[in-house]
Amino acid sequence: MSTELLHAPLHPSLMGPASRYVKESREAMLAYETEELAALRFSIILTARWEASEDEDLQQRAELRADLSLLRRHYGGKIDELAMTFGVEEAMKAKDYVERTVVVPRDMKPLSVQRNEEVSHEEGGETGYGV
Repeated sequence: MSTELLHAPLHPSLMGPASRYVKESREAMLAYETEELAALRFSIILTARWEASEDEDLQQRAELRADLSLLRRHYGGKIDELAMTFGVEEAMKAKDYVERTVVVPRDMKPLSVQRNEEVSHEEGGETGYGV
């Protein structure tokens, strides 16, 4: 799909069958890109929490800091990509929506901690799986 079609004004009087398809495709693409932005935001929040956690050793925290930096660059790049594809106004709306709606539960733990807890529960006979 060309960028000209994505940025073309879709006035209702100009819409024919193909125009409706372009509009629907554009909306679907914007929704998909917004979901990707939300996933990056979720990862940033979670990684920042883990990096700030005193449960992590210094080497792990350094790795998390590097990951966090990379995630933030990707987040900014995704916003730029949205702006170039759908326009600045749509990109800012998507960014605002994501920053308002993406939340990470406070009790969410790193996967490695969750796995260790499952193993310790299994050893104690309390798997939580009815076994």
